This record gives sequence, C-alpha cells and structure tokens, in this order.
Amino acid sequence: MTNIVYEIVEHDGGWAYKLGDVFSETYPSKELATAVANDVAERQQIAGEPEVVQYQDAEGVWREESVSGDDRPEVDVRDGAT
Repeated sequence: MTNIVYEIVEHDGGWAYKLGDVFSETYPSKELATAVANDVAERQQIAGEPEVVQYQDAEGVWREESVSGDDRPEVDVRDGAT
C-alpha cells in the first residue's frame, strides 16, 4: 500500500502542509494548517467508484487501465520540524 506524508512547515509568512515539494496555500497558524491537513488526510481515505483512467507515462506513451476506486493510500500528517 502507498503511504503519503503531509508535513506541516513554515511557509510564505505563515504555515502550510506540503507533500514532497508541493505546498498548500498558506495559513495564519500552525494549528489551522494542521487541522486542514488532517481533513485532507481523512478525505484521502474515501473510496471512489471503479473507473478507467488514462495517463501518459514517463516515456510519453499514453496508457489506459481500470482502477477499483478502493485502493487508498495510508496518510500521515507530521510536524516538519521533527
């Protein structure tokens, strides 16, 4: 199973959560950024319907595959200072 981690970090004069190198919008407090990140993490757990998805792979080839909609990642929210 895939595991993703949202880190709570200082950003642009406030606080944000980030995944890899991508930042959320900036929030005025660490507590608010953490609350929003926890909400996002909870929504990551909601299963979807089976679908057919199309995507372009690293070599530029278009692929198509069926996905079940219930393969959700494990999600953690962590203080980026730790």
